[in-house]
Amino acid sequence: MRRGKATTAAMAVVLALSSLLTLLPAAADPLTDPDSLWKIVHGNCVPAQQSQGRPGECRFVDLAGRYAVLKDLRGDTRFLLLPTEQIPGIESPRLLQPRSVNYWRAAWEARRYVEERAGRPLPRDMIGLAINSRRRSQNQLHIHIDCVQPDLRTALRQHEMEISEQWSMQPLSLAGHMYYATRIIGTQLDIDPFQRLAQRLADPTSEMGRQSLSLIGAEFSDGRSGFYLLDSPAGERGATVDVVLDRACRLLRAN
Repeated sequence: MRRGKATTAAMAVVLALSSLLTLLPAAADPLTDPDSLWKIVHGNCVPAQQSQGRPGECRFVDLAGRYAVLKDLRGDTRFLLLPTEQIPGIESPRLLQPRSVNYWRAAWEARRYVEERAGRPLPRDMIGLAINSRRRSQNQLHIHIDCVQPDLRTALRQHEMEISEQWSMQPLSLAGHMYYATRIIGTQLDIDPFQRLAQRLADPTSEMGRQSLSLIGAEFSDGRSGFYLLDSPAGERGATVDVVLDRACRLLRAN
C-alpha cells in the first residue's frame, strides 16, 4: 500500500512539473528561437503588467510608453529595451514615421538598471546603447544597454576633435572597426538616433537594415555633455553590438 501511494505521489509530481513547463514562455531557448524576445514581452511581461501591475519576467514595463526592459541572459550588467509592439528591427519603416517612439531615449533612461547591477552610479561615457543590423538572431527590435568596451572609450576620447555635429564624410577607424560618427549635444536624448541615421543614408528604405547603430554617452572637453552616435555598415571591419559593449564591464574594475 505504501509503495502504491509513493508511486502515485511520484506521478503527481511529474504531472505537476509537466504542467509547469507548459506554462513557461515559448522563449525558453533564445539561442534557437528567433521569436523568443517577442514571446517574452508579448506573452509574459505585458499581460503581467496589465493584470497584476507587475512586469513579469521583465525588469520594467511602460504600457503608455510602449516599451519594456528585460535583463539579458548573458552578462552581469546587460539589459535590453524592447517595444511592446511587434517591430522586427532597425529596417522597420515604422521607426522613421513622424511621432514614432524614441526608443533610444527610453533605453538611455534605463541605464539605471545597469548602474543598479554595477552597484554604483557610472560616468555617462562608461555606458552605451547598441543595436545590430538585420544580421541578428532575434526578430524583435531590441536595444542593448551596457558598459562600453574600454578600447572604444579610449579611442573616442582620442578622436574627439575629428567628430562634429555633422556626420563624418568618411568612416573613422576606432579601436579596429570602422564607423561613421557624429556627436549629439545635450544631457537628454531629444533627437531620435534612427531619424539621425536616416539623414546620413541616400536611400534609408533599402539601407537601414545594413547598419549597426551605437550611442555612447560623452563628456566633451569643452565642458558640454552629450553623445557619440556611431554607424557601422555591415561588411568588412563593421562592428556588432559586442564590439561596442562589454558584457564583462571591465571599466568597473578600472574606474
